[in-house]
Amino acid sequence: MDSVEILGLIAATLTTAAFVPQVYKTWKNKSVEDISLTMYTVLLIGVLLWLVYGVNINSLPVILANGITSALLILMVLMKLKYK
Repeated sequence: MDSVEILGLIAATLTTAAFVPQVYKTWKNKSVEDISLTMYTVLLIGVLLWLVYGVNINSLPVILANGITSALLILMVLMKLKYK
């Protein structure tokens, strides 16, 4: 693993981890009043496209970050629909 891939993994970890507090807070409070379904849906589509791109270029940091972020965004969209 070279330094560029390590840098990518660190960046992937930080940007993916940024969603965890929001997912936890939404799940705990069951409050989605201030969550934009449109924003999360558009972001999810973009992240899924990044995931496909990462698979095509065989980039572990891109695949991991966008795979995990996709799962977190799907949870947010589902909670938005459920707790509406």
